[in-house]
Amino acid sequence: MRLILLGAPGAGKGTQAVNLSQRLNIPHISTGDIFRANIKEGTELGKKAKEYIDQGLLVPDDLTVSIVKDRIQKPDCSNGFLLDGFPRTIPQAEQLDEVLKGMGLKLDAVINLEVPDEVIVKRMAGRRVCRRCGMAYHVVTNPPRVEGKCDSCGDELIIRDDDKEETVIERLKTYHEKTEPLIGYYKEKGLLLQFDGTKAILETTSEIMEALLKK
Repeated sequence: MRLILLGAPGAGKGTQAVNLSQRLNIPHISTGDIFRANIKEGTELGKKAKEYIDQGLLVPDDLTVSIVKDRIQKPDCSNGFLLDGFPRTIPQAEQLDEVLKGMGLKLDAVINLEVPDEVIVKRMAGRRVCRRCGMAYHVVTNPPRVEGKCDSCGDELIIRDDDKEETVIERLKTYHEKTEPLIGYYKEKGLLLQFDGTKAILETTSEIMEALLKK
């Protein structure tokens, strides 16, 4: 299956993507993860991407589309993939349509997680990430065993710049302006499946799987 996961930053896309990729046995492709890896390694792409991400802005299309095109051509995507964090704008969606068409492929479904802004701001404020290994936690829903320390490597947990409240509010504003129109774009194509992202994680996963099996 070839799927896209939509939703505002903090809507729970990453968690659902992991669950769905395991159940469907397809790779979870997160542009955010690809960018963060490049930022950590200090690559040219990483430096360019960081300038935008730190301000809560979208990374330009040419950078993002080329990365995604390269990734979905890898052998592990032969049975499908789950795109998380891309496309983020209608021009990106149109470019993705062209890329897939050129490969003789098409999307099976677009999953949208709906979560109110106020819930997202509260969620993001509680997120913590390990400085060394990148393991993610939440002070309420997924706390580390020792406060402020990573369970995996014991290093310090930090709040990422893009999880800080002022950046989250900016990211949500960007999402509503640029990404939300994709809901209508994919609805018109008959690909959209909508879900309540405030429910328990596994409940939402089950609802998504049930809907996909009917496709």
